[in-house]
Amino acid sequence: MKTAYPLKVAITGGKGGTGKSTFTILLAQKFISEGKKVLIVDLDVDCPDDYLLLQTKLKKAEKEVFHFFPQINIKKCNKCGLCVEHCKQNALFKVKNKAPILIKENCLSCFLCKEVCPMNAISKKKEKIGEIFQNKLNKNLVLITGKSKIGLKESVFIVHQAKKFAEKFAKENKFDVILFDLAAGTHCNVVAGLIDIDLAYAVTEPTPLGANDLVLILKILDILKVDRKIVLNKADLGNRELITSKVNVDIEIPYSENIEKKYINGGLIKIPQSILKLKQCHE
Repeated sequence: MKTAYPLKVAITGGKGGTGKSTFTILLAQKFISEGKKVLIVDLDVDCPDDYLLLQTKLKKAEKEVFHFFPQINIKKCNKCGLCVEHCKQNALFKVKNKAPILIKENCLSCFLCKEVCPMNAISKKKEKIGEIFQNKLNKNLVLITGKSKIGLKESVFIVHQAKKFAEKFAKENKFDVILFDLAAGTHCNVVAGLIDIDLAYAVTEPTPLGANDLVLILKILDILKVDRKIVLNKADLGNRELITSKVNVDIEIPYSENIEKKYINGGLIKIPQSILKLKQCHE
């Protein structure tokens, strides 16, 4: 494992609802108890919720995130349809004898349409697509949250910007650890969050879906050559052999009604260290 400063750790797992955000906050507590300065970065930009679990509010954005989209000049357009034919995302729609219409939700902003347009009728238009927030919880814990504009289909650009913002902030303010809390799944946003990471914790649960999605996320980690540890959450509720028969588990966390109540009431960061030590069974 690399030892770059600060240490960059991703919390992933594929399946939603396994306890990634809960584990992120508990792990932050562990690092803080060791005297480290921790930065949590919520990269689930379509549905961030770490701020709720930490009992804080997203107020004025620290930074706005902008992106460029194609803009068609109707006066220049000769309605040839070449841009529509070349768009692999079906982000351009054309009615006969009409100029193409952009379906922004499908657009990846590759601008192939601009390159193939014989009339130079397509330009780049800058639009706001999201925001980045910063919350200081205490002297050793800061939360950075990336949040996409409502209705935005492709939000990986916000993941990139939030990650870049967080890494710069961490270096300037001498944080020891960055914890990147990733979205559920194995899509582009998750892959973007896993790039250039020192260590990943893959959080799963002892269920068939948990086992299936863990295999998928581990394949991605193999491709990206990221070191990992496996966390089995609620280890005593399901069939743990679904996980242990496939991989070596590094940390097992049994179900805890105490943690469940803290989760519901937004008080995870206030869990005493004595409880944390009990829940992290082995490493």
